[in-house]
Amino acid sequence: MTKKLMVGRVAVGGGAPVSIQSMCNTKTDDVDATVAQIRTLADAGCEIIRVAVPDEAAAMAVDRIKEQISIPLIADIHFNYKLALMCAERGIDALRINPGNIGGEEKVRAVAEVCRLKNIPIRIGVNGGSLEKELRARYGGVTAEALVESAMGHVKLLNRYDFDDICISVKCSDVPLTMRAYTLLSQQTDYPLHLGVTEAGTPSMGIVKSAMGIGGLLCMGIGDTIRVTLTADPVEEIYAAKKILRAAGLRKEGVNLIACPTCGRTRIDLIPVAEEVERRLTNCKKNITVAVMGCAVNGPGEAAAADVGIAGGNGEGLIFRKGEILYKVPQERLVDALMEEIEKL
Repeated sequence: MTKKLMVGRVAVGGGAPVSIQSMCNTKTDDVDATVAQIRTLADAGCEIIRVAVPDEAAAMAVDRIKEQISIPLIADIHFNYKLALMCAERGIDALRINPGNIGGEEKVRAVAEVCRLKNIPIRIGVNGGSLEKELRARYGGVTAEALVESAMGHVKLLNRYDFDDICISVKCSDVPLTMRAYTLLSQQTDYPLHLGVTEAGTPSMGIVKSAMGIGGLLCMGIGDTIRVTLTADPVEEIYAAKKILRAAGLRKEGVNLIACPTCGRTRIDLIPVAEEVERRLTNCKKNITVAVMGCAVNGPGEAAAADVGIAGGNGEGLIFRKGEILYKVPQERLVDALMEEIEKL
């Protein structure tokens, strides 16, 4: 069990549901574009959003963005402690910084004090690519131990100034290394952990890496909030995160789509059928299992646990519910008939 902190109205840690995050790729000072993207992400299921704050123009936009969105806003800040202070004064819900790279002790103290007074949590974000040179030298490169030591060193800096509202991440692009780092970190601290595999790549491989790294850790009981990083439209990150949480048994809402891999008995072009069903169910919030099977011989039996499903045949198919056949329809009507049955549930 980790400590609980509040990012705006969203609880992180302390047994709260694992929350989904993403990050805008708009210029933060372009308020209209940033707000539009945040609203799109929130509609897709994003629960916490982060924006880059590289300069004063971005920091000055924080309050104008916040007043137009419904989910908590995090400012991602490097090196310049004044930007953290500006964001805090403009109502930011949380900060993502590394206390060790924003200047001397007085600068760290200033950030810690304003965040403590305003109940603004801080995520300490350690990345393999930005690990301190002295730690790289001592450990012979990026290792799990080095990442954890870096994170805990930043924690001590904040603790020195009576700040303890902390979340931690120790990300890198190497999946096994990332998992070792988070496992080691979870053994050393009870601060909530933000999971991710950084620079995971395009969806074709990035989703696989994230499912292994994030999903593997979640299945071990490690992790309180997640971001799937993809070189893609950020909305794809949200869809991937939701699927990972469902696969790990941590989210029940939404459709669980099961589909057979097809074989020589299949007499229907099942792949486009399954893709169409998945597309049409993207925004369905019902907690149901839907089956798309390629064979009428054993489809309903193999998918007996499904709330509703289809099984292809030769020019026609079956609609079934909980393994019981309801009726036959022509092949071209299969998906429409399935959607009609889902509407009844």
